[in-house]
Amino acid sequence: MNLRNAFVLTLALSAAWFTGCQSAPRAGSQKKLIAIITPSHDNPFFKAEADTAAARARELGYEATVNSHDDDAHKQDKLIDVAIANGAAAIVLDNAGADASVAAVQKAKAAGIPSFLIDREINATGVAVSQIVSNNYQGATIGAQEFLRLLGEKGKYIELVGRESDTNAAIRARGYHDVLDKYDTLKQVGRQSANWSQTEAFQKVETMLQSNRDIQGIIAANDTMALGAVAALKNAGLEKVIVVGLDGSPDAIASIQAGGMRATVLQPAATISRLAVDQAHKYITTGSTGVSEKQAIDCELVTPANAAQYGLFGKK
Repeated sequence: MNLRNAFVLTLALSAAWFTGCQSAPRAGSQKKLIAIITPSHDNPFFKAEADTAAARARELGYEATVNSHDDDAHKQDKLIDVAIANGAAAIVLDNAGADASVAAVQKAKAAGIPSFLIDREINATGVAVSQIVSNNYQGATIGAQEFLRLLGEKGKYIELVGRESDTNAAIRARGYHDVLDKYDTLKQVGRQSANWSQTEAFQKVETMLQSNRDIQGIIAANDTMALGAVAALKNAGLEKVIVVGLDGSPDAIASIQAGGMRATVLQPAATISRLAVDQAHKYITTGSTGVSEKQAIDCELVTPANAAQYGLFGKK
């Protein structure tokens, strides 16, 4: 073989090798991908959502990516872009805002990727395939009823509100007030948004206690803020003040068992996350979930009497 022919053969072999590498699938690339995007995993509720969804996706034979948008709509938009670029078969999303997230979910739909929303709805229908949430109104009403019972239907109280841009914050506040506002014997002496934050709740309650040390109760729109309230009350020597939250977090249940918080309302985050992945799988494989887009799952009251029955956002 002369030098020219050897060179041609080398080029041909190199081209064949490169073409083979381009077309050959990577190990494991036959698995379809489900992209899971939630708020910060610093909050155990959102971590439980993400972990449960990822575990269920892998059980069903999918690859799963898990990311957090940190309640930043711009970051969420970028993560949706990544899911589209990665050719995700579906997106499971706890979104970063009822209005701010509509365009991102629409963009995924336009790219042929169905979205399955958990925990928080968006202010649009027909964009996501499923919107599966806790029945926040029902949960808030049973929490308020227990708060009312613990107060003996009278007294002064403070309310801690969630992030004002969050649909769930408004729904929970409405549920609380639809119960509590019927009683003239109750008086709300303070109301502040602590933006779902334990640190912020601690600071806000400390400030409100300066002129309201005679309160009998604090009702909070989530457990994280309720735990901040418990810490502020302890710091002020007011441990007898009744605190009720909403979420059913492990820390809240531990606080109830230790005599801190008096009750919470458990959101079935694990159940909702599994449902979202199961519906994504059914949609991917059949083209339909077989259920309506909007779905609400009832919450459960957790008290000292039944706290031992509950684990990670569900019954043990």
